[in-house]
Amino acid sequence: MRRSGRPVRTRRSAVATALLATLMAGSMAAGCTQGNGGPADDGRAPNPEHSTETSEPPTGSPLAVKIDNVTRARPHTGLDAADIVYAEQVEAGLSRLMAMYATKLPPVVGPVRSARESDLELLRQFDEPTLAFSGAHSKLLPLIDKAPLHVASPNQEPEAYFRGADRPAPHNLYLRPERLLKSAPGADALTTGFEYGALPEGGKAETTRTVRFPAASFTFNWSESRDRWLVSMDGRPSVTTDGKRVAASTVVVQYVKIRKSQFEDFLGSNTPYTETVGSGKAQVLRDGRAFDVNWKRASATDGTKFTTTNGESMKFARGQVWVVFAKA
Repeated sequence: MRRSGRPVRTRRSAVATALLATLMAGSMAAGCTQGNGGPADDGRAPNPEHSTETSEPPTGSPLAVKIDNVTRARPHTGLDAADIVYAEQVEAGLSRLMAMYATKLPPVVGPVRSARESDLELLRQFDEPTLAFSGAHSKLLPLIDKAPLHVASPNQEPEAYFRGADRPAPHNLYLRPERLLKSAPGADALTTGFEYGALPEGGKAETTRTVRFPAASFTFNWSESRDRWLVSMDGRPSVTTDGKRVAASTVVVQYVKIRKSQFEDFLGSNTPYTETVGSGKAQVLRDGRAFDVNWKRASATDGTKFTTTNGESMKFARGQVWVVFAKA
């Protein structure tokens, strides 16, 4: 049952086509990962002692996939089909993505990487989401098991994953979403608090915006012909393995507190914790304009409200939304 108080809501080159075919073939050539083959996933490989029990995801469960975002992990597969893409900071100032799928399930998504502690807080706004991830810190796994979500790592759902032959491990783990969910749950599963509608008054004209992490960057360039913000990461245009340019209808640069978590990676680097409950400032990019807004998320089970400086609800353009968590 839905919690109350929240709104519901080519080009193909021959090379790109061959690359996607290679990914699909990798399931037969390389098999699934269960933590006993190939390099460890940055110290967070699936724990052999971790529970392998599975349960059917609830009806209306959105799919959240943790996606690798270092240079060796690109181009991505299936990222263009996501309804929402969250960009968060991880160890060494690098970035990682969480892609949310509700209205469409692509055949393949990836490469898939490990979960972080702050993912659990971010996902509480959804009704029992399915979380696909490659593994997690051994001390984080019990917290994931206790969280109100459907766990779908390779240990729990080995038939849903395969290793591609296009790049080396750990940057080659891919997911077949249809082996986790029978069908896309629909837009009602996106209980984020986002509101969609006509372009609000105000804002200022803007055609490009770059958000920088210590060792990563995201650039969004407005395309009048596409009516979208074209995405670039670390200075390079983002194109999927089937040749599609990644583009967002709305971009949110959300300024949040980023602090140390209780976990470290295998090199001893602390994992940043991105706080998404609270309030603060943000900027929303849509239709070639930038709006200064305020954000508020009263509790983990609430979605995030965005309001303009005059107190009105900030309306997003329909289509893919990117939320980049920047340090306040």
